[in-house]
Amino acid sequence: MTQQSTSAHRPLDRRLFRDVLGRFATGVVLITTRTEDGPAGMVVNSFTSVSLDPPLVAFCAARTSTTWPRIRATGDFAVSILGEGHVDLCRRFGVRAADRFAGRGWTSTPAGHPVPADGLGWLDCAITVVHPAGDHELIIASTIDGAPTGPADPLVFHGSRFRVLAPEKPTSTEPMTHRRTGRPS
Repeated sequence: MTQQSTSAHRPLDRRLFRDVLGRFATGVVLITTRTEDGPAGMVVNSFTSVSLDPPLVAFCAARTSTTWPRIRATGDFAVSILGEGHVDLCRRFGVRAADRFAGRGWTSTPAGHPVPADGLGWLDCAITVVHPAGDHELIIASTIDGAPTGPADPLVFHGSRFRVLAPEKPTSTEPMTHRRTGRPS
């Protein structure tokens, strides 16, 4: 069951809303699929994990997107985690008339979805549910397969610009340790 707010509050001004959310850093992923007309794909920064059991992910797609209906019609897609070297790829996928899949090495997931050969990781997903959400649709998908594939730093979107992470500076003279195991890296 979906809860709807019945508040009488006035919605936040659109520009102010964008300015505030622009201060929230997000990762960047590529959503791709294979259609009867060839590959289709779009860049998304509204991607998140939803559940570990079962493994679910979510992202949002604008209702005005010309690519999302093609992906939605297939019922499944791949998510590619993008790294600091993918700014050019993101920009190419932002141009409607461009051949988005030209000029870069591609490979396929076991489900046959195209993914950048130099991506940081991929997931094969099946659409579980699509919810209307204002001027977007919220897509929840189950993950079927996946693999980490590259060691590069992630591509980050913040303040309406692509960014790369700066290396963490040690705060003491102690050796850096791996966060999960506590062992020196």
